[in-house]
Amino acid sequence: MSQPPIEVLPAKVAPATDAKSAHHGMSVPLRWFWTGVALLVLLAGISLALAYTAQQRVSMLEKELVRRQQDSQGQSVEARMLAKQAQEGTRENAAKIALMEAKISEVAIQRGQLEDLIQSLSRSRDENVLVDIDAGIRVALQQTAITGSAEPLVSALRQADERLTRYNQPRLEGVRRAIARDLDRVKAVGVADLPSLSIKLDEAVRMVDELPLLAVAEPRKAASAPVAPSSMAQHRGGAGVAESSSGWVKTWNDTLSTASDRVWGEVKSLVRVTRIDHPEAMLLAPDQAFFVRENLKLRLLNARLALLSRQYDVAQSDLQAAHAVLEKYFDRSSRRLVLTSDLIKQVSVQARQVAVPRPDDTLAAISAASAGR
Repeated sequence: MSQPPIEVLPAKVAPATDAKSAHHGMSVPLRWFWTGVALLVLLAGISLALAYTAQQRVSMLEKELVRRQQDSQGQSVEARMLAKQAQEGTRENAAKIALMEAKISEVAIQRGQLEDLIQSLSRSRDENVLVDIDAGIRVALQQTAITGSAEPLVSALRQADERLTRYNQPRLEGVRRAIARDLDRVKAVGVADLPSLSIKLDEAVRMVDELPLLAVAEPRKAASAPVAPSSMAQHRGGAGVAESSSGWVKTWNDTLSTASDRVWGEVKSLVRVTRIDHPEAMLLAPDQAFFVRENLKLRLLNARLALLSRQYDVAQSDLQAAHAVLEKYFDRSSRRLVLTSDLIKQVSVQARQVAVPRPDDTLAAISAASAGR
């Protein structure tokens, strides 16, 4: 017999399925949630551990930096002390070195003096004579260069010749001949005599105030009228007649002649004919004559100073300017002007630059004699 089929009621089965699915749906999110929480807790723990480790390292680094900074400060202080000590030591060493150099230089000077003394003691008599002559000639050369005169050199050469003559050494005859040649050459040079030239310029300056100017008319002395030859003959021939004439006629003639001579002299003094090459000299005001004379004096004094300082070009320029002033503003017919102009010309001719020859032959002969040749 067949059994009837069992029927499953859907209404009763559906609720069980829904409950199971709901329970399964609720457990999955919770699991993920707690898993996430556990992960977060784990990460937080790891982070805390790392932070603590980093903090420990930072604190250790700070301590190390502080320690190193303290060490560096101590080293810097020590370095400063060492540097200060080194500077003090350097200063002391520099002072010691300077003192040693001074002592060394002093010793060197003493050594040089000692060597000179030994050499002077070891020289022979001939060498001493030659050295003295050479030194005297060189000093005379310097004096000649300073003063511009050949007298110091001439005097030195003469003294050297006299000394060699008294010494009378045949080996030094070559030196004597050289001295004689140089002495002749120096004497042949005409050097300006500055003292005499200065005296001439002083005399010219003194005469400036007495020179007549063209613009200032000065009275001239009337020349005495010469006696006529005819009157002399009449006087000689008619001596007897004159003696026989009355005295009042002679007195009248003498008085008339004297008066006429005086009148004629005064008339001639009113007019004066003078050759004037520079018309502007006549336009010189009377009150400017003082300045013309003073300027002329200054020119001559400047020339005198230039001669004393051996500036011959400047002296020649001043002398030429002074001579031009004399020719332009002063009366050339005056005897005093002629004398002043001659003095200035003499100074201008003699004030020349002359080179005094050097005694090279004498110096060469002395060197050869010192070397034993």
